[in-house]
Amino acid sequence: MTRAAEIDAYHARQTPSDREICDLLAREIERGLPEAASKVWHAHPVWFLDGNPIVGYSRLKDAVRLMFWSGQSFDVDGLAPSGTFQAAEVRFADVTEIDTAALAGWLAASREVQWDYEHIRTNRGLVKRTSF
Repeated sequence: MTRAAEIDAYHARQTPSDREICDLLAREIERGLPEAASKVWHAHPVWFLDGNPIVGYSRLKDAVRLMFWSGQSFDVDGLAPSGTFQAAEVRFADVTEIDTAALAGWLAASREVQWDYEHIRTNRGLVKRTSF
């Protein structure tokens, strides 16, 4: 699937070192989840499968955070819990910190393990596991 132009615009607003991180993350996400749709959602690049947010990244004060919405349920190493639902993250201050093999594993897990964030409002704030 073609990357949304708004994601390239997001990258263009980053510092050169952060742009390098974002460009690599986007390429690897697109390689690992070629069927995913992408857009800037809540001001950050996010990839979706069947309308459900799967993975995205954002610039924080000291790093670029890569977040998997269902990452706490993955059976993999390298991700830290984030927030009150099932999300998990990893942060990168430099492009050399990105382990593309680990990233490929996280992306594979993200296809298999998903919680239904798309319907969180209709489920009264509860996140339910999907049947993937």
